[in-house]
Amino acid sequence: MLNLLNRADTLLARLPWDIAGLALRLFPAWTFWASGQTKIEGFSIKDSTFFLFEHEYALPLIPSKLAAVMATSAELTLPILLVLGLGTRLAALALLGMTTVIQVFVYPDAWPVHGIWAACFLGLISGGPGRLSLDALLLRGRAETEMARHV
Repeated sequence: MLNLLNRADTLLARLPWDIAGLALRLFPAWTFWASGQTKIEGFSIKDSTFFLFEHEYALPLIPSKLAAVMATSAELTLPILLVLGLGTRLAALALLGMTTVIQVFVYPDAWPVHGIWAACFLGLISGGPGRLSLDALLLRGRAETEMARHV
């Protein structure tokens, strides 16, 4: 039995991080993008969004109108960066911060969902986006340029 577990572990360890990194980017990006879409109409933030930030999402230190604009902008911008794998670690860090604010100040009982989001973002911050990303493409080009300078 131990031999079977060892073989399975060895086989599963061959799963490329690229696949895991892509999944960690795509699924939370969809959640935040969908949330951002509910806050806008065309190119404008809905009045109902401002109402929510004033009454339901009220944060202690940030004026509600500013919070509505910041959150909506983040939900529409950062998921695009995650999907593209561009500035992935910084986008994941920003979304981890947003998740923390939501958990602490808005929906403290939703920790199971927020914990899953946080785990995705921590994985991306730690492991990076994988090779299926613009970050990898841009960093690869930069690494090749650096190597050429030293030859």
